[in-house]
Amino acid sequence: MMKFLMMIIFMIPLCFMKNMFWLVQMMLMLIMFIFMNLSLNINNFCNLSYMMGCDLISFGLILLSIWICMLMIMASESLYKNNFYMSFFLLNIIILMMMLYLTFSMLNLFMFYLFFEGSLIPTLMLIIGWGYQPERIQAGMYLLFYTLFASLPMLMGIFFIFDCLNYLTIYFMKFFNMNLYLLYMSMIMAFLVKMPMYFLHLWLPKAHVEAPVSGSMILAGIMLKLGGYGLLRILILFQNISMKMNFIWIIISLMGGLYISLNCFCQVDMKSLIAYSSVAHMSLVISGIMTMNYWGYLGSYIMMIGHGLCSSGMFCLVNINYERLHSRSLFMNKGMMNFMPSMSLWWFLLMSSNMAAPPSMNLMGEISLINSLVSWSWLSMVMLIMMSFFSAGYSLYLYSYTQHGKYNLSIYSFYTGVSREYLMLILHWLPLNMLILKIEYFMIWF
Repeated sequence: MMKFLMMIIFMIPLCFMKNMFWLVQMMLMLIMFIFMNLSLNINNFCNLSYMMGCDLISFGLILLSIWICMLMIMASESLYKNNFYMSFFLLNIIILMMMLYLTFSMLNLFMFYLFFEGSLIPTLMLIIGWGYQPERIQAGMYLLFYTLFASLPMLMGIFFIFDCLNYLTIYFMKFFNMNLYLLYMSMIMAFLVKMPMYFLHLWLPKAHVEAPVSGSMILAGIMLKLGGYGLLRILILFQNISMKMNFIWIIISLMGGLYISLNCFCQVDMKSLIAYSSVAHMSLVISGIMTMNYWGYLGSYIMMIGHGLCSSGMFCLVNINYERLHSRSLFMNKGMMNFMPSMSLWWFLLMSSNMAAPPSMNLMGEISLINSLVSWSWLSMVMLIMMSFFSAGYSLYLYSYTQHGKYNLSIYSFYTGVSREYLMLILHWLPLNMLILKIEYFMIWF
């Protein structure tokens, strides 16, 4: 695992070489393909080095991190054209990539916490440095304070666990059970804010709306998955207490997810709509993890990977429109099918994946999560039916509003899209829909 960290660190000088952003992109792709060839043990952590190791849960999320970071560079062509501090932008992405890699590969709970919080800094710099409106400062403050207020109790909880067990190795924690309510609350609250759970989600739409396309991609693609990964790792310590307490989070998530799905129909900003749809999807993931059964863990993991690719692709589509019309409003982005018929196909493909149509990974994830939640309580079926219906509803709403209708008369010059944009969308859509062919690997992982 250390060799991959060294490869990422030695990419830093490339950021300051003139016109070398393509080389950084190719190097990230190379690292990903080498990383895919790791020999993995099905049951345990392997490739151990220092405090780092990799099991099959962290393997998929590290691959997703490298993939999304590579696509972030591809999506940020306008920064290169305008020469807008491209070197520092690339440096920021490499540092963020390094933080995410270390977060997912750490075996020590404290070191995991350190990099979990450390990944916030490059994201904040992306939003404040390359965001669009002056309100980005406020969005950055929301992101910072929501996350930090929840994470300080978690730090106290980690110190308490060390005091009790005298070690913090994640793998050995499955041999112990902690029955302390306050510890349970302090440990999971940071992850619930990061997911985010309903009631703790207000920072997400603000951050997405103000962030540049690369910031939105990393927020939707990876940052929300940090919370799910943390829950998958930490709940093993609280198995007994989870059986008594988890119904609270499931009820809040299902009710909140339904309300957020309805809220999506009221949005006029395309980025805001996709951000709220992320909260609705993540509420299903939280519910699945909190059921503490096989289907829930499997479904939430598949849903996290699928949603990371799908929502990132949708933010790319919004940015493609924004670069041409300089507006994200649904009132301005109308009748795009007249101008960009080829792009309309990609809108359709990614929207259909977002509403969990086959053959996307989102479908497999939702089926597993529905299995898990209905086996936990058949009453949850009512919420799940409505959430699935409204998720299809707001996806169709966004597609039909942007692609159909009378186009904006102020448009007088246009180009339909360049090969870079189509390649970027293909690289989101192909893994999202082709990984379903190898779904048995996900079954083995758990």
